[in-house]
Amino acid sequence: MTTTKHYSSHYINGQWVKAASADTLPVHDSSTEEVMATIPSGTAQETEAAVLAARAAFDGWAALPVETRAAYLDKVAAGVKARSDEMALAIAREVGMPLKMVKAIQVGGPAWHWGNFAKVARGFEWEKKVGNSLVVREAIGVVGCITPWNFPLSQITLKIAPAMVAGCTVVLKPSEI
Repeated sequence: MTTTKHYSSHYINGQWVKAASADTLPVHDSSTEEVMATIPSGTAQETEAAVLAARAAFDGWAALPVETRAAYLDKVAAGVKARSDEMALAIAREVGMPLKMVKAIQVGGPAWHWGNFAKVARGFEWEKKVGNSLVVREAIGVVGCITPWNFPLSQITLKIAPAMVAGCTVVLKPSEI
């Protein structure tokens, strides 16, 4: 018998916030179809709070030097590597992929991508003179990301990392499937 984990908070404005609703969504173990976890079902008000928090953080985040933002991505890469075994086990159970493949693709790939987006940003031409014009690539604002169930960490990484290193803030909504 496996233990079901029950999560009851959303990460909003830099802190864990208890869900406003008791409604939850099940997370199934793909090999047994048992519920391995429950997660809170977000409300419209929680979404609004997340968007407002991301907007409030935007100006300060976008003003940080690219090197500083890239350093944060490097820290995320290191964190993913440090917790790779734990993440791989959870993802393997949820999506039904062999553990060896999960470690390489579902966790190893994202760890590499976080670091690679940091590396690319450091060498990226953020400003370019074209004729008499100056092309400036800059953050546009809050990015809303919706991710699929089958490559959870990979898709999260491929959406969030480039947005963040470009200076945008992000609100993430993972798949409820």
